[in-house]
Amino acid sequence: MSFAVIQMVSQSDVEGNLARARSLLEQAAASGAKLAVLPENFAAMGRRDIAAIGRAEALGEGPILPWLKLAARDLKLWIVAGTVPLPPESQPQGKVTACSLLVDDQGQQVARYDKLHLFDVDVADARGRYRESDDYAHGSNVVVADTPVGKLGLTVCYDLRFPELYTALREAGAELITAPSAFTAVTGAAHWEILLRARAIETQCYVLAAAQGGVHPGPRETFGHAAIVDPWGRVLAEQAQGEAVLLAERDSEEQASIRARMPVSNHRRFFSQDALRPANTPE
Repeated sequence: MSFAVIQMVSQSDVEGNLARARSLLEQAAASGAKLAVLPENFAAMGRRDIAAIGRAEALGEGPILPWLKLAARDLKLWIVAGTVPLPPESQPQGKVTACSLLVDDQGQQVARYDKLHLFDVDVADARGRYRESDDYAHGSNVVVADTPVGKLGLTVCYDLRFPELYTALREAGAELITAPSAFTAVTGAAHWEILLRARAIETQCYVLAAAQGGVHPGPRETFGHAAIVDPWGRVLAEQAQGEAVLLAERDSEEQASIRARMPVSNHRRFFSQDALRPANTPE
């Protein structure tokens, strides 16, 4: 079964972004994809009212979640909604998380991943300073879910720089891992492809890297280069900038062969579930 990753150039207008995302999802479904991955911040970029957006969605008063469920049902498509701001389920009045939702082809939420690693860094670009923790709370769980294309592990953007998370996903059974992102132009040019390929090679998983690729409010410029990387580290599809729908198929027999011929998971000497569990994750 085939899957798709989507590249967008999202702006601050939520309704406009949802209309563009729907068009791209329609292209993915028409091309035969059974699952599609939207990029980080697909519904809004450059907004300062993230908390208000998230609270409205949690109360059922926002447009994003109803749109997502309807798109999945209409298109008979499993969708990874890159990130949506939502309060933690345990703290509905708390700071929102950057939440990646997996919705099935009936519009039902199958899994939720709250971004573990927040982008609090200084970058030599027009914006200069990024502090995601000003708006978002850290997530606390590693998430893998069954889908029609295989066992899917969920990550977001800056998570790419933390191989221990990807190791934990592989140990939890992941065969594909999503990486919806909004990499800056500077950090993307330096590290994006090498990180994607490294994570795919280390885990022997497909990496599905949806992306933002263009200029956004803020000011902010994202690197783009949405890509699909196979378990041997080969880039199967890539788009430099602008909107795109990229498609590929999982070759489960080849993946199994790669894992059998080079059983790195069995050879690992430095691995502990306790060491990989985030400090605030319940036992």
